[in-house]
Amino acid sequence: MSGGVKPAVAVIGAGLGGLSAAIHLRLAGHAVTIFEANALVGGRANRIEEQGFTFDTGPSLLNYPWVFEELFHAAGRRFSDYVQLLEVDPSVEFRWSDGQHFQLSSDMKTLLAECERIDPGSSPGLTSFFRDAAAKYRLSFDKLVTRNEDNPLQWILRLSAREMWQTGIWRSLDGELKRFFGSRYIREAFGSYGMYLGGSPFELPGVFSILPYGELAYGLWLPKGGIYGLVAGMERLARELGVAIETNARVKRISSDGGRVTGIEMESGEVHGFELVVSNVDVPTTDRELLGKGPGKANSPKMTPGVLTFYWGVRGKVENIGHHTIFLPDDYKGAFDDLCRNKRVPEGLPFYTAVASETDPDLAPEGDSTVFALVPTPLVSEVPELDVAGIRRRVLERIGLEEARIAVEHAWTPAEWGRRFGLHDGSAFGAAHTLFQVGPFRDRNYSREIRGLYYVGAGTTPGTGMPMVVLGGKMTAERIAARAV
Repeated sequence: MSGGVKPAVAVIGAGLGGLSAAIHLRLAGHAVTIFEANALVGGRANRIEEQGFTFDTGPSLLNYPWVFEELFHAAGRRFSDYVQLLEVDPSVEFRWSDGQHFQLSSDMKTLLAECERIDPGSSPGLTSFFRDAAAKYRLSFDKLVTRNEDNPLQWILRLSAREMWQTGIWRSLDGELKRFFGSRYIREAFGSYGMYLGGSPFELPGVFSILPYGELAYGLWLPKGGIYGLVAGMERLARELGVAIETNARVKRISSDGGRVTGIEMESGEVHGFELVVSNVDVPTTDRELLGKGPGKANSPKMTPGVLTFYWGVRGKVENIGHHTIFLPDDYKGAFDDLCRNKRVPEGLPFYTAVASETDPDLAPEGDSTVFALVPTPLVSEVPELDVAGIRRRVLERIGLEEARIAVEHAWTPAEWGRRFGLHDGSAFGAAHTLFQVGPFRDRNYSREIRGLYYVGAGTTPGTGMPMVVLGGKMTAERIAARAV
């Protein structure tokens, strides 16, 4: 793509990945139009407003703020001029049904004291864990995560033999944590992040110890106005740069001819010609619904679980839980076996809650609270019908919330998530991060069959989570620049 006017790009879906890709492509000189099926941009990171209560539908905290700062810096802007971050510290509290609890903090002195409370003598292990995970984190982001690479051997050879060993990829996440922590509670807390990667900490690679480390090292934050404050800031930046954004504009089909993209057909019947199309819809959903592939021909990787989410507008303050609380069962391994192998809602019912109004009171009427609860579930194809009422009752009992205090309520099942945002099989976080679904083993951010078709979002490289899909937008733009149209 050297010389001349650069071809216009259609981006299907205005999730964070789609917005990031659009910003980077616009900075590279392309005319960019985003077509969003819903009334609001943001994808999974959407918003519900009712009776003065404001809920973020998906992500509840922001991590790795440097990723977002870099995005705005690339456009010659300051992130802080668009998004105000409120620190959440203490950040996350883990609770077990036996009464044990464990509070995380980015303040090292506070965290060391908390680890000592749970497991006297654990301070050296925590210090060693930080040192080890910091090295993994740097290796991952400097040499692996942010690079487009199709050849697995070339990808791996970016690391020296010593660095490769240092990643801990040969051990499970739980095995890696056992090197540093004797307490099952600390290991279970740090290992629980595996649930959102689509696997068990007893099976996922040890390199994912960078997840709890990254949150502790860079802090957890809530944008003013909720996570949607970040979405609004990114939308504003995109529009200022000249990105056109059309909402309530559902794309019906990606058109191609002779193995080359020719444009998109809208549900309204309109046809738009484009030489380049970036899909922010899950790769399998793009294949099945936008390319018209049959079920047997559509790509179907191993996916992360579904989620059942509740949004409660509560009268008064919720006194017994903080901003972010993760409830873990006593049978921790059994819960992962239930979810990942037995394909059923875990008996112990792990879940988390977020009370964002604790950090930003403007999200609820004065004196009231917003409560968000997320319960991981099997996929739609594995459990087509959930006992929503039964799960709801168990969550309310565990957090001690009286039903009479609930003034506003919404509940989204995995099927609802899939319908709203094109999520394959209702998977909440996209393709899983098993050993052979990371880096060049993951679905590529371009189509091997149709020239001019690219992908962005949780289903492709580098992976799931807000920072990852924002980095992925840059990687997709770089891929387009590197490939001849």
